[in-house]
Amino acid sequence: MEYPLQIGTENANLSMHLVLETLAFVVGFRYFLYLKRQHSDPIPESNRIWIIIAAALGAFLFSRLIGSLENPAGWSTSGNKWLYFYASKTIVGGLLGGLVLVELTKSALGEKSSSGDLFTYPLILAIIIGRLGCLSAGIYEPTYGVASTLPWAMDLGDGVHRHPLALYEMIFLVLLWIVLVSIETRCAFNMGVRFKLFMISYFLFRFLVEFLKPNYPVRYFMSTIQIACLMGLAYYHRTIIHILSKPINLVVHEPAA
Repeated sequence: MEYPLQIGTENANLSMHLVLETLAFVVGFRYFLYLKRQHSDPIPESNRIWIIIAAALGAFLFSRLIGSLENPAGWSTSGNKWLYFYASKTIVGGLLGGLVLVELTKSALGEKSSSGDLFTYPLILAIIIGRLGCLSAGIYEPTYGVASTLPWAMDLGDGVHRHPLALYEMIFLVLLWIVLVSIETRCAFNMGVRFKLFMISYFLFRFLVEFLKPNYPVRYFMSTIQIACLMGLAYYHRTIIHILSKPINLVVHEPAA
């Protein structure tokens, strides 16, 4: 297989990565709108719109900031720093940035209700589709792993069998989705818990899987993305304590509506 995968003809073709990345945004947002119609939203429509704008803006800016800082030397020596900033992005930064700007926006609006639950499953679906795009790009997208001799290691375009980190992430997200849905078929999460569990699980997964990536350590043998993951986990420290001490407080014992 030749990487990056393309679709089209010799004279006109498109990167599968670009196609799937765009599809991830479109499908994820359409799924969000579908869930919003199916379930009552405790947040007024006017506030929800501002929250969506804040989430999109925060994700755009922070995904590129953390992505650029993943390789500080590469950014500082880049001939076009703005282009480097725009082209570098990471989901971890997007999630953190969206979280920060949404919380600031909710504070300004005086909105007390949790806003993340409706985003959870659309985010999982969008990331799965996006990671399929990353896998189609092989080593031309910096989501590949270090060399490996494991049976499932993949040659992603440079003749070296590597950990397919994008595939690992897709499998993890599918399993997380199944677990969350399985819990909600028996009991309902308290407001905000579904999103918090997703964020905690994703930050923890990314922190661990980054050790299989040829990254650029910046502090204590950790990459910028790993430090960002720790920041996200620190933000949710109260929920983590609840999970470890009193997980029963996270749910109500009634079937999910």
